[in-house]
Amino acid sequence: MKIYIISGEKSGDLHGSNLATEMYKKDNTIKLRGFGGNKMKESGIEVVKHINQLSFMGFTEVIKNSFVIKKNLDFCKDDIISFNPDKIILIDFPGFNLRIAKFAKQRGIKVYYYISPKVWAWKKNRVEQIRNYIDELIVIFPFEVDFFYKNNIRSHYFGNPLTDLLDDKIKTLSSDKKIISILPGSRKQEVKKNLPVMLKLTKEFPDYNFVIASTDAMFTICKEISIRYDVLIEKENTYSVLKSSELALVTSGTATLETALLNIPQIVCYKTDKLTYLLAKLFVKIKWISLVNIIMNKEVVKELIQDKMNTESLKSEINLLLSDSEKIKKDYKKLKEILKSDKVSEKIAKFILT
Repeated sequence: MKIYIISGEKSGDLHGSNLATEMYKKDNTIKLRGFGGNKMKESGIEVVKHINQLSFMGFTEVIKNSFVIKKNLDFCKDDIISFNPDKIILIDFPGFNLRIAKFAKQRGIKVYYYISPKVWAWKKNRVEQIRNYIDELIVIFPFEVDFFYKNNIRSHYFGNPLTDLLDDKIKTLSSDKKIISILPGSRKQEVKKNLPVMLKLTKEFPDYNFVIASTDAMFTICKEISIRYDVLIEKENTYSVLKSSELALVTSGTATLETALLNIPQIVCYKTDKLTYLLAKLFVKIKWISLVNIIMNKEVVKELIQDKMNTESLKSEINLLLSDSEKIKKDYKKLKEILKSDKVSEKIAKFILT
């Protein structure tokens, strides 16, 4: 069997690699090829286009890079024709992957979508595309099953794959002081907007060591921005950094859920360019941006967005969390009960290969 897998972001690369590992365990004769990152490559997938060449975030970034995106789409379609897969697995990355879904469906290739587009948050018009072009939809949040059912789409929930990754084997860092971790994002525009504000807090809390959890791709940028600050940068070691922390300053995304599952109090921080923010305010139809608050349907973690993300607000929220983190940890416990699952990648691999 030949399967083409497409991931365009770091979190998708992680879940794609775990899925591939489980598929190879069940059938070592399968051939896997596609778009992904280092982890997917290490798992045995033949990666023909790296995620570093794919991911653009925000309306303005997408517009500026429209030619590159079109070129990547054309390359992907040609490569699919050449590889001639039996099945395609699309992991998140909806702006790109839904276009590939349509192409694959028209060619008679069975399409699996793993980690559904967040149509419950914005771009609900994509529901029709999912209905028309996706054969099997695999979601990672329980509430998504009900959402898609109401939209006449059957979906499958096997659990959240992050629960398989966050275990007691994660090592902690050695430090002479307690640690506050900084997770500035995995994209250049995120890091440039958010990290400078986060770093200003280091001088406000001299009794703590600040540690930046960086991706490999963002390491140089993090180093350049933080050169005047007394901080440590850990590359590709996010879970250890988080597990070693008293609290974390987290750029919104999957990291907010990872932080919660590791039981670390957090403040969600996010800045973007003004145009992207204004357009998001118009089109995004949810109260919160962090996955923790969305899943719990209430404010569990504080969100400091755009102008609210400033030194004074951050300082105030950090002091509140350092003085009392019991409430947030109680809510984290309820969150884990909602998501509780195990061997998620193994179950999905079996479903796809059956």
